[in-house]
Amino acid sequence: MSKIRFRKYSSKDAEIFKALNIEWLEMYFEVEPIDKRVLNNPKNEILEPGGYIFMAELKEEIIGTFAYIKKEHRLYEFSKMAIDPNYRGLGYGNIMMQFAIEFAEKHCWEKIVLYSNTILENSIHLYRKYGFTEVQMESNLIYSRGNIKMELDLI
Repeated sequence: MSKIRFRKYSSKDAEIFKALNIEWLEMYFEVEPIDKRVLNNPKNEILEPGGYIFMAELKEEIIGTFAYIKKEHRLYEFSKMAIDPNYRGLGYGNIMMQFAIEFAEKHCWEKIVLYSNTILENSIHLYRKYGFTEVQMESNLIYSRGNIKMELDLI
């Protein structure tokens, strides 16, 4: 497997960040109004409030992305993970998750949360593999597709 490189998002990544996520959402669910708002304006919705977006590159080609949305001090939501369909099932999701957790640990975060859906069995397996556990989900969830909340304690 070729080595992927992670770098922080820049404005030139806007279209590929959006396209990767839209493709994934349309494959499994539907694009909801909150998705449109975030994907059309990641600077205001993710970055300016203190979040991060990363791009995964393989030989100068972007093959994936993920974001951290700041929820509270030292608490972030892992979100918007998407991998190009041509690179799924090759282990890159594992590498992205390892990088994401190392980044959070390096920044001394207390916890990472994520929202998903149990029909995404491979994703849920990946999250459990890296120590995420299922927790009670809020009743006012902004995504209609979410039916599971997981968290990873880092301290």
